[in-house]
Amino acid sequence: MNDIEKMQSLLNERDLERLKEIYEPTVVCIQPDNSHNGICVMPDGEIRSYGVLDSTLEGEYRLGYLSSRNCGMDWTRVYLPEGCATTLEGGMVPAGKLIMGGAVPTPWSNKFVCLATLSSDDKKGTYAMLSDVGPDDPEPRMVKITDDIYGSLFLPTMLEGRKRIITTGSGCSNHNYKPAVFYSDDDGETWNIVALKNTPKHEVEFPHLGRRWENNGAEPNLVELPGGRLMLIMRTSLDYFYLYYSDDGGETWTDGEPSDFHGTLTSPFFLRLHDDRVVLFWNNTRPLAEPDHEKTWPPVSAGVKAGWGEDAFTNRDANHAAITDDGVNWTGFREIYLNSRRNAADFRVRGNDDNSVHQFQAIELPYGKILVAFGQHEYSRRTAIFDVKWLYEKENREDFSNGLTKVTTHLFVKSVSDSHYNQRIPGHCAWNRTNGALLLPDPTGNFREALQICRIRDQRLVSELQGAVWNFPKAYRGKLTMEIYIAGEGVNVRLCDHWMNAGDPHVGLWSIFDFKLDKNVLAPNAWHEIVMQIDTVGGSMQVMHEDKLLLTVPMKQEAPNGVSYIHLQTAAQEEDFAGTYIRKLHFEKLD
Repeated sequence: MNDIEKMQSLLNERDLERLKEIYEPTVVCIQPDNSHNGICVMPDGEIRSYGVLDSTLEGEYRLGYLSSRNCGMDWTRVYLPEGCATTLEGGMVPAGKLIMGGAVPTPWSNKFVCLATLSSDDKKGTYAMLSDVGPDDPEPRMVKITDDIYGSLFLPTMLEGRKRIITTGSGCSNHNYKPAVFYSDDDGETWNIVALKNTPKHEVEFPHLGRRWENNGAEPNLVELPGGRLMLIMRTSLDYFYLYYSDDGGETWTDGEPSDFHGTLTSPFFLRLHDDRVVLFWNNTRPLAEPDHEKTWPPVSAGVKAGWGEDAFTNRDANHAAITDDGVNWTGFREIYLNSRRNAADFRVRGNDDNSVHQFQAIELPYGKILVAFGQHEYSRRTAIFDVKWLYEKENREDFSNGLTKVTTHLFVKSVSDSHYNQRIPGHCAWNRTNGALLLPDPTGNFREALQICRIRDQRLVSELQGAVWNFPKAYRGKLTMEIYIAGEGVNVRLCDHWMNAGDPHVGLWSIFDFKLDKNVLAPNAWHEIVMQIDTVGGSMQVMHEDKLLLTVPMKQEAPNGVSYIHLQTAAQEEDFAGTYIRKLHFEKLD
């Protein structure tokens, strides 16, 4: 039996129906640690999620795992025996006996394997942990791969045709990353290390006025495509992930080229399904441009100024998934989750870790479902289940009847930047937030609410440009309908292929289509239904009003992934309390 069959065998009739009913992403638990390599499937179909179950600000913690025997829908807490521990992120081993923890078996010998890094002086290095028992093994065999320290070690991938174990990792020396592939052809007894070429470093060009954190080859992740080719994706500082390919099972690799997938300083993850389709999980997002770190207030550390760290991660509040059956053509580009704390005024202060929804680990469940864990800090990380069919949806609607759960509107407050753990200052590369666009009574007094986008002068804000960001299924051609009421200075309307912050002043630089709706285009103080006929293949968009052509908008740049976002932002140059109201958004894919 494979893992899917094992998990299915544990379902009773009630749970089977519950699982079948799940369609769009549904949160099922808060996993006990960063979303990276802690989830595994046991030989009988139990799912485990390893990590820190209890912790205190004083640094005390209890280790264990969450256990599910019904495909992740319900979980119980299980503590490790006193004095036992798994390796933790960063390669630290607490005092006590080391047990295996999250691992995967080889299909040909059923030997469990995972990689771990130990940083203690007497055992420093990167190891393979091997076991015939599995994650519960209190004495896994440790095979040293190298004395060098490699992090970001994902659970291994099994190349069944070659009986090869393969995985990825990255080291760092003098602020330069060392991405690598590790593979073994003898069940983990010996290993080969293949160094990968670094990605380029970030350069200070407009609109940037300072350096980003120089991630030039971090957190690679690979997958086997149909036909046996390997594809590897790598985190960068360059607004796009880099892709590498191998046609010989990982022994040699291309140098890497920028992909069409947007993403900056975030971790991507591939999941191969049993039918050879591949799902990519990533943050299809762009951060705010880097400011002049010599002039910003509050000040940042010398490391941030030199590109050794980040001032604030302003692109980790939305995550996404897409699916392919050939590794070239992708469908979906759908938001899985928006950070539940994305509007929090104490976002930075509450908790010391990264309050994000980046980092992923996923497994395939029975009946076409996927379980995916994402995020880092307990306040924001989540595990969810969704149906693969959801990625193929061709339509999305929003009328704000469920509030602002499906849109991004927050603005950033000028906050302490950088990470200052050594000074006992909480927060990690984060800024506090406040509400931007709000739901207010419909100006026609019909007992409904509508989203008001305005501009209020407030020197505490990084940007006072209110806006709203909404996702729909990726399309090259589509129809987007919007109900709009202009009471003030109107809005800039941008169609994009990735998420950008609601208040980003440079959205127009990266948008595919860009136009303005104001009192010169539409009669003020009345509701209007606008229809945008999108055609990225033909290179233009027609904006219709009452079946009449209002505007023809040309494409500003190429759109290899079509469009998947509308970004609405105030067009006011000065304060605008009256603002613009949005009552309905409806997208239909026409590809």
